[in-house]
Amino acid sequence: MANSPHTELFKFEGRPALGQAIPLALQHVVAMIAGCITPALIVSGSAGLADKDKVILVQMSLVMAGIATLIQLFPLFGRVGARLPVIIGVSFAYVPTMAAIAKQYAAYEQFGPTGAVGVILGAQLIGGIVAVVFGLFVKKLVPLFPPLVTGTVVFVIGLSLYPIAIRYMGGAGSVKAPGWGNGKAWAVALITFAVAIILNNFTKGIFKMASVLFAMIFGYLVSIPFGLINLESVNNASWFAIAKPLHFGLHFEVSAIISFIILFIVNSIQAIGDFTATTIGGMDRVPTDKELQGGIVGYGITNILGSVTGCLPFSTFSQNVGIVSTNRVISRMVFAIAAVVISVAGLIPKFSSILTTIPYPVIGGATISVFAMITMGGVRLIAKQPLTPRNTTVVGLSVAFGMGFTTVCGEANAAGNLWLPSWLYTAIGTSPVVLATILAVVLNLIIKAKPSDLAE
Repeated sequence: MANSPHTELFKFEGRPALGQAIPLALQHVVAMIAGCITPALIVSGSAGLADKDKVILVQMSLVMAGIATLIQLFPLFGRVGARLPVIIGVSFAYVPTMAAIAKQYAAYEQFGPTGAVGVILGAQLIGGIVAVVFGLFVKKLVPLFPPLVTGTVVFVIGLSLYPIAIRYMGGAGSVKAPGWGNGKAWAVALITFAVAIILNNFTKGIFKMASVLFAMIFGYLVSIPFGLINLESVNNASWFAIAKPLHFGLHFEVSAIISFIILFIVNSIQAIGDFTATTIGGMDRVPTDKELQGGIVGYGITNILGSVTGCLPFSTFSQNVGIVSTNRVISRMVFAIAAVVISVAGLIPKFSSILTTIPYPVIGGATISVFAMITMGGVRLIAKQPLTPRNTTVVGLSVAFGMGFTTVCGEANAAGNLWLPSWLYTAIGTSPVVLATILAVVLNLIIKAKPSDLAE
């Protein structure tokens, strides 16, 4: 590695050549772009926003994602930000709650569609404050998350991403979408997947490290004769636009705030798993207390800024963590370029609209191997501890209840069997990560570890 011309890519302070850095940065952009804007599209639909307001919500998702990423890379005042190679984007974890709030409050005359988004942003502001407080005390909470627990969390994060990739491979973000599962979608997805596997396992240099990007480019080109590319949105998009602060306003509703406080605490815990996966996968170490504190405080501060500028809640993006684990590129320069591109995409609607024309099957086919790397990162963490009966109980039961409970909750909800209160269903019934994390922490505390349960 010391004699490699790519050595600078594997140092956080490294300054690789632009020819090396830009393709790797674009790989991160492409991997996160659809996931970053989709929550805004879902919430827009739930609230019934007009097209111009929908564009603003999507734009600000990109602009603020870039700014939030830069803050994590270059901490404010040396303390607000993790100083780790991560990508920040609008999170799917909040979507069920946001969609429910948007639909409910949009029906009220005093709020309407834009006011409903303002209710979400008001709850987000309070949630961001809670995350800052959580981050300030994270040092005392770190002992609750030893490698066995964080490994379990990272493992479940990876498992929970698989359905997203498979749904994308089928042609849409939902199996209820018209035409989902058609042959064209699966053909493009599998071709893209095959290219990603070939590049990652049978090539060297930039083609190996940017395998996801090149697979997506190839998949995009293949999609053209299949008729999966629609450039109408590009033709209709303007060249430059920016939203004014508080475009949607801020409204503070107690029920929405309570739900968001729960979600922000859970996602602060989940961020520990993502920061750990990043440092384990790219740096062969666990994050320091200062990095965790700065990362979570930065997460809270940027969400407060997002609530004012009209951007929905952020989180660390696990798919980009997976890219770090795959190519082990941690140069801050690479991530900074990605952050600038993401923000520029938001400032120039025509540019951002080009990125959004990447078909779902291409994204799914290229990223499923990335999600697999996240899962295996969790396995590596778990395997660092002896697989004693006590440790396998903690991991096995946490995964079992996390995955099993949320799957059944989703089935019951779809069948109209609303046996949980809506706030509790949102908190523990929609994300396996939440329940798995809670159980892993509790079981790790209740079942005391013996010397034989700890790594030497």
